[in-house]
Amino acid sequence: MNLSSNDQPSQGRIKAKDWSTDLCECWMDINSCCLTCWCPCVAFGRIAEVVDRGSTSCGVSGLMYMIIFMLTGYGGSSLYSCFYRTKLRAQYNLKERPCCDCCVHFCCEPCALCQEYRQLQHNRDFDLAIGWHGNMERQARLAASTPSAPPRQAPMSRLN
Repeated sequence: MNLSSNDQPSQGRIKAKDWSTDLCECWMDINSCCLTCWCPCVAFGRIAEVVDRGSTSCGVSGLMYMIIFMLTGYGGSSLYSCFYRTKLRAQYNLKERPCCDCCVHFCCEPCALCQEYRQLQHNRDFDLAIGWHGNMERQARLAASTPSAPPRQAPMSRLN
């Protein structure tokens, strides 16, 4: 078995996990596939908002992506988005596959965005359409509605 350096855990590091789907499995989720192909700025904005944990909004990130794309084409927007792929991989301990992040984005930007979108949506149970804050509110509501253990009753005793 031939393991690359990205597959082997180093001292103090946990072994990196596989992505939930491969890079070219865009057909696994037709909705995210269409979104990333026809509106990559929206898909990128949603990914960036979740990866940044709400510190930047979907609108601001998507607008930056669109401006960079309009000024430089895929080269600049791919470079911008590859940094978010690296950040996403670090947060969720994912392998750098099939090659380095920038190469993935330069060679197939729509497939890379679609894979990242699927990873967050399906494996992390995020609804990217409602953003980071919406997901945090939803998780808080779910946690609050989860029934807790019933209060413990004192043991019964026999009184004579």
